[in-house]
Amino acid sequence: MRTWNRWQVATIAALTVGYAGYYVCRSNLSVAGPLLREAGYTKAQLGSIASAGVLAYAVGKVVNGVLGDFTGGRVMFLLGMALSVVCTFAFGLTTGLAAWTVIWCVNRFVQSAGWGAALKISGVWFDAAHYGRAVAVLSMSYLFGDVVARLALGQMLAAGATWRQMFFGAGGVLLGLTGLVMLVLRSRPQDVGLPPTAGSAASVFGADGNHERPASLGSLVAPLMKSLSFHLVCVMSFGLTLIRETFNFWTPSYLAETAGLSADKAATASSLFPFFGGLSVLVVGWLSDTLGRGRRAGIMVLFLVPGAAAMVVLGVMAGDAAPGPKLVLVSLVGFLLIGPYSFLAGAISLDMASKRGAATAAGITDAVGYFGSVLSGAYIGALAQRLGWSSAFGFLAAVSIATALAAAAYYFVRERAIAMTSENSDEAPPVRA
Repeated sequence: MRTWNRWQVATIAALTVGYAGYYVCRSNLSVAGPLLREAGYTKAQLGSIASAGVLAYAVGKVVNGVLGDFTGGRVMFLLGMALSVVCTFAFGLTTGLAAWTVIWCVNRFVQSAGWGAALKISGVWFDAAHYGRAVAVLSMSYLFGDVVARLALGQMLAAGATWRQMFFGAGGVLLGLTGLVMLVLRSRPQDVGLPPTAGSAASVFGADGNHERPASLGSLVAPLMKSLSFHLVCVMSFGLTLIRETFNFWTPSYLAETAGLSADKAATASSLFPFFGGLSVLVVGWLSDTLGRGRRAGIMVLFLVPGAAAMVVLGVMAGDAAPGPKLVLVSLVGFLLIGPYSFLAGAISLDMASKRGAATAAGITDAVGYFGSVLSGAYIGALAQRLGWSSAFGFLAAVSIATALAAAAYYFVRERAIAMTSENSDEAPPVRA
């Protein structure tokens, strides 16, 4: 199989490092959570900030996704980084739930441009046969990037930094990364004298999926809305994003309360979830390209079922103060769920929308997921407050089982049909399933 050229390597590296930088200015509120609670803010109050931010993020996913397909990915990617720096500095300078909620919502809205823009650029720079591996590498940005962010932010707190100083440090890091990415990133291969890549022949746009710019808003959105398999992808995104956001935000608090860890140690330990999630993404990305795109949904089912079982056990152990088993289970859940999650607004969105609608497909898929994950803040926080962490994880286990059933339906509706159909023709018709 043809290897990537140096410009493809540089592009995926710039996108991965750049999107990891987004997480320095996103994980900071989660890491600051234990300190803010010591200052008198409750889990429900902090959860309400997180939920409002997720809602803004969901709206921004759709708006900025459509804009990304029409304007191109590079501008949207860099703009999201720069505006997030401004918001992070502003958060550190203000006080009070109202101001924090507004600033956090603006921060999440501008950050919502990042992933769709990165996927748009990836779809233009890589052939369809490489989507799984390219997106697997790109997904390291929000997994290992989250690990590095939490470790670095935790070390700032361990060194005696206040939560405000931590926010200023996070903004400075992202500012530096913005300048670096601006120097390296190019919009398309033709900008550096390389030939265009071949998009997905199984796109809902058919052969038109190879054309980067859509002709109109209707021609961009309608084919996706008519696809049953796209709706199933959105259902899966609803469940898996809710689970992922819950673990991202509440793991430090869960470990601090049930395992007796200090705020800085809980922040460091919470990095296990995205770390093992990152390993999972690499594994499923390689498997899906090696076994064929028709196997993506089957891989999801095989991972999601034991993931639900691990969450049931994690909830049962909530009353046990021993940290070791909890850390093992948090790591296991990350490995079993994040790989399948990465398919939805990643390789599957590229499979379905190719170059033409990658940002929109990913944006809508993520938006549905983040509307669902609004529950991860206030609802999960209130559930844990009233009934305990066992009930919270029991709810997440039920969501995981429902998501596995949707993955099985997706396999039979779309992926199984594609696997049985030859895609060697350059004029393949749109896949409506």
